[in-house]
Amino acid sequence: MNRGGNKTTFFVVICTIIVLIAISLVGVYIQRSTTFTDYPEIASRGYINAGILRSPISYHAEGDSIYGFDYELLQMLSKHSGLKIVTHPETSFTHSLKLLDNHTYDIIACQIPATNENKQEHIFTRPISLGKQVLVQRTDSSNQVTIRNQIALGGCTLHITHNAPTRLRIENLSHEIGDTIYICNKHNYGTDSLITLVANGEIDYAVCDESSAIVYARPYNNIDYNTDISFTQLRSWMLHPKSVVLNDSINKWLAEIQKTEEYRLLYTRYFGTSSYDKFIRINTWSDSTTISNE
Repeated sequence: MNRGGNKTTFFVVICTIIVLIAISLVGVYIQRSTTFTDYPEIASRGYINAGILRSPISYHAEGDSIYGFDYELLQMLSKHSGLKIVTHPETSFTHSLKLLDNHTYDIIACQIPATNENKQEHIFTRPISLGKQVLVQRTDSSNQVTIRNQIALGGCTLHITHNAPTRLRIENLSHEIGDTIYICNKHNYGTDSLITLVANGEIDYAVCDESSAIVYARPYNNIDYNTDISFTQLRSWMLHPKSVVLNDSINKWLAEIQKTEEYRLLYTRYFGTSSYDKFIRINTWSDSTTISNE
């Protein structure tokens, strides 16, 4: 008997089976990752997968309690829509974006500027807040800072969390002032870490959202965040460009929620009364403009 030949044949058959199984599994994974999901599929399964960034504004855990404007607004949305919302805390906006693009997440619920550049690749909900991006820098012994005018940023290196939406604004600002502004993406660093690096003198400048700077700068007496990098911007949640029906449904629910006292109290708790009054004025004007154009 040719035992050696039988063993070889058996080995080849086993290897072929293993390869076929592996190919099948990869095919299933790719199909899952690229399967299009919109409101009908989500309503059928009964829950929304929401990526949310860990920050004192969006999602912040203290003991057994969870706080954050975006997290608490998601809970209002869940109650209003009757859909369960499963939140997935993230430290990386880039990672969240990848999971949104492959339909693992249905929405990214954090303060994202709804700029024309961002709208080229994703769709956004109606605005949920106002905000602006600021320069974080150290003060000297006389409480003075190096930069108060955006033109002085030419040649400077600004540190941001990795691939944050802030990057687009800095690139545009570089064109506006006609000089190079260098951008350093800090991998695995949150806004709190960047502000600590500035306070300790390890880096000179960082850029972040003003609301986050207010919170994270509290422990330091040598941090200034009063130089604006952007104008006041409308902030929204981000969805996959094909999730049009889901976006329309969320916008309807948000429009109803934003008329409630519960929303007013939530907004003013995180951003203040003056910001709320301005936000409502802009939103009311935007809604009336949209209606008149329909």
